[in-house]
Amino acid sequence: MKKKKILMLSDHALSTSGVGTQSRHLIHGLLGQYPGHWTIRQFGGAIKHDDYSVKVVNPDFIIKPTDGFGNPEMLRQTLAVEKPDLVLIFTDPRFFTWLFAMEDEIHQVCPIAYWHVWDNAPYPKFNEDYYKATDLINCHSHLTYSLLKEHFPNKTNFVPHALPSDLYHEISSQKKKEARLNMLGGKNKDDFILFWMNRNARRKRPNDLLLAWKLFMDRIKSEGKSNAKLLMHTQPTDPEGPNLFATGDQLGLTDSVIFSAERVGFDKINILHNIADCCINISYAEGFGLATLESMQVGTPIIAVKTGGLTRQVVDHRDETENGVALDVDFKSLVGSQHVPYIYEDYCDSQKVADAIYKMYTMDENQKQQLSEKVKSYVSSEFSYNKTIELWHDSMIHTIKNWKSSYSRWTLEEK
Repeated sequence: MKKKKILMLSDHALSTSGVGTQSRHLIHGLLGQYPGHWTIRQFGGAIKHDDYSVKVVNPDFIIKPTDGFGNPEMLRQTLAVEKPDLVLIFTDPRFFTWLFAMEDEIHQVCPIAYWHVWDNAPYPKFNEDYYKATDLINCHSHLTYSLLKEHFPNKTNFVPHALPSDLYHEISSQKKKEARLNMLGGKNKDDFILFWMNRNARRKRPNDLLLAWKLFMDRIKSEGKSNAKLLMHTQPTDPEGPNLFATGDQLGLTDSVIFSAERVGFDKINILHNIADCCINISYAEGFGLATLESMQVGTPIIAVKTGGLTRQVVDHRDETENGVALDVDFKSLVGSQHVPYIYEDYCDSQKVADAIYKMYTMDENQKQQLSEKVKSYVSSEFSYNKTIELWHDSMIHTIKNWKSSYSRWTLEEK
């Protein structure tokens, strides 16, 4: 059997970005679950690379580092030499305007698949030229799927993000105790830990989280307690966001907020998820939100705003129960730019965030254990890694076999 060749354009699969790691998970899953079926070439994107040499991970997984996601000439050469069976693109469509402009050239060789997410309603009609240029749209957010399915029902699928179980998994209670002791010291080793892992950027609302944390801490201090820590895995002085050191100092949170700014591997992140009592994400725009899924996979419940891809994580769509605390949207702002004319931003009030933290803080051990088992079961059922790989395999095979029958080529008419 001849292997089908994918040319993937995304963040470099060996990078630490969310897009990069998800592309790596997909590639490893396809090669591992369907040996002999696929071979992948990737334009590994970044702003700049330290090393531009081609990386041969194995004979069926080869990465060419690129500035951005490549360019028309590079793509033309690769199409001619590699003759892929499918081009797969993964990130915001505005990074691929040059590729969509030459979709007729690509379609002389193969179909185009799009790994897509859109943060929020309304339906982005201004993206329709991009959608029409593709032959397969796999949405990793159910919200994205719901926005597109009525407009492009024959090529739009819901294929959720999923994570390999060897990366994020529950560790033993003894290891949790040791990790907590190392992180908090003996005096605070049993403190409640709220975990936040995001880039320090405006849309992630880190200052609003610190405000909510102050409201929560004021409440428990009024009860004579202070046994809680907010663990923020981020860069506090990132130029894309506020100076979190200064905010924490202004709010009087120096003793209850821990910053983890060092870049660490999956094993260290897995430990942070395990020692937390809860993981939180209150972003006003979130296509998916990997950190909350990672936490649930190890048995840690979440607090999240019902926006974007977070909704189907924090709310069990089968029975509407919550996998922690689901925060209603209190205020929607219709924002936009010249490239994205309209999209909603979803905000939740900081006091309600503080109340949600308090709810998790006051749970007894039996409630915590039941919720932990619930979130692990939910991830296993609804975000199965093997199932996600299967959906990708089946949809791409179907597209490769059938795209020519539905693709409408450009025609030139004289009048």
